[in-house]
Amino acid sequence: MQRVFPLLIILFALYACAGNAPQIPGGVTATANKEMVTPAIPAISGVAPVSPAPTGEPAVAIIPAEVKPVPPPVLPTEKPFPHIALLLPVQSPGFGASADAVRRGFIAAINPRNQAMPVRVYSNFDENTGVVAIYRQAIANGARAVVGPLTRNGVSALMAEQDIPVPTLALNIIEGQSARQLYFFGMSMESEAREVARLAKKQGLHQAIIITTHSQLSQRLQAAFEEEWSDAAGSVNRGILREVEFNGDPSVFADIANINDTMVFLAADAAKAHLIRPYLPNKLPIYATSQIFVGNDKTLTNYDLNGIRFVDMPWLLQPDHPAVMVYPRATPPLPSIDLDRLYALGIDSYRLIQVLLAGEPALALPLDGVTGEIVLNGHTFQRNAVPAVFVQGHAQLLDAPATPTAQIFPDKNPDKATGKP
Repeated sequence: MQRVFPLLIILFALYACAGNAPQIPGGVTATANKEMVTPAIPAISGVAPVSPAPTGEPAVAIIPAEVKPVPPPVLPTEKPFPHIALLLPVQSPGFGASADAVRRGFIAAINPRNQAMPVRVYSNFDENTGVVAIYRQAIANGARAVVGPLTRNGVSALMAEQDIPVPTLALNIIEGQSARQLYFFGMSMESEAREVARLAKKQGLHQAIIITTHSQLSQRLQAAFEEEWSDAAGSVNRGILREVEFNGDPSVFADIANINDTMVFLAADAAKAHLIRPYLPNKLPIYATSQIFVGNDKTLTNYDLNGIRFVDMPWLLQPDHPAVMVYPRATPPLPSIDLDRLYALGIDSYRLIQVLLAGEPALALPLDGVTGEIVLNGHTFQRNAVPAVFVQGHAQLLDAPATPTAQIFPDKNPDKATGKP
């Protein structure tokens, strides 16, 4: 019996060392009548430390729902120097021509006598995937202001970037919440459709017939016009008489007739409008956006669009205006009117980034721009275009006094319909 008792003591000690000793609440383990505090477990990066669980419950690790990796700092590729960064995909196969037109306009607007900061063009990047990286690189290189990117995809990508440390002017318009120093400016066709709706309402018209094509742009123009027309005229059902989609068959216009106080919104380009116009009554006022205008040198095309009202920029409609004449035209001339519009966009974007650099942009606006009168609405620079009308193959300002109504609408009776030009 005396030999058995020491053996039992040894077995009991081994059992305690194996970790099967009784637990004491509070995270303390009883071992041979001594207390040993469990050391804290260091937290792993991105994961919260394990919290002590109540007695009888397992410990649970609390892991954040989303752990965003911190991007490595972007190092300058050269000695940083203050400059204006122009982010344009000039080398892109798809957007290169458009980007280069903007670049040429931007450079043309620079007055060497007043230019305090050099301009650097960042051109070798993909607007779908590389915008944020090239933006950060420009900032690392010392950019004090940024102009660009150009496309909707590029602007959307930059819009998601919350770190916008300098005044930045994106050259497309995207709606939504943006960083404090991110602004938008562009040639939104939807804005022109809304402007057309306001113009027609101002001229006393109360009902609309909308003609569209199957293109996505045409559908967007329709939606923008309807939204503005509804706000101006009240109920959409009352203000819009018909919606007609033209797919090449002119019979869809057979029952369109002159109706008092009614206008036609033609959501189509010049090629489609050339096919549609002969089937519409001359007495119906017809409105369109700038995509219907291909230049005053295209007399035959313009003649077939006689009487159609539209909106476009002073750069194209008022070449003799003092605010337009001060800036040089592209040399050599650009091959299309759309590129000419982008050249004008470049001119005004240079002027707007100077406004942002100076601070207090509201004090410098409205701006008498070559793309139109420019005002600031939130973070969007809104461009108000110029109303015009086709008369005998030539686009002229809508309020030009030289052309009588009878020359615009030869068979129009001023005593009937709307009585307005």
